Amino acid sequence: MLRPALQGPVLATLQRARQFEERSTIFRSCCTNLITSHLRSFGTTRAVSRKMIPPLNEEERKKLLQPLFANGWTMVDGRDAIKKKFEFKNFNQAFAFMTGVALKAEKMDHHPEWFNVYNKVDVTLATHDCNGLSTRDVELATFMDKKV
Repeated sequence: MLRPALQGPVLATLQRARQFEERSTIFRSCCTNLITSHLRSFGTTRAVSRKMIPPLNEEERKKLLQPLFANGWTMVDGRDAIKKKFEFKNFNQAFAFMTGVALKAEKMDHHPEWFNVYNKVDVTLATHDCNGLSTRDVELATFMDKKV
């Protein structure tokens, strides 16, 4: 049993703790609802059915990769992947580029490997489902080149 002099402050602290817990629960609930509705707007809350993506065959490689090589894309050493370094006027332009590509990549369900420092964006593209290059990489690389 608490001494009468301590009962008031202890009870007040317990009451504040309960109020904080209630507010935290409400806050978590609101955040969860907000995130869920945001994800639904991108269609990412339902299971994505993936079909196997075939790698580029030799004929497709000659036809589809040549225009990319002409625009500065190169093969990655030791890997069936392509890479390119993009340079922009400033960070805002680099970030705007990445944002536009991120939206396209999300729609395609095909995400680049990339690295950004200030006005530079290094991009590597490969399709993990086929462990190499696919038409998705060509499509995303072409989109990036048009975005610049």
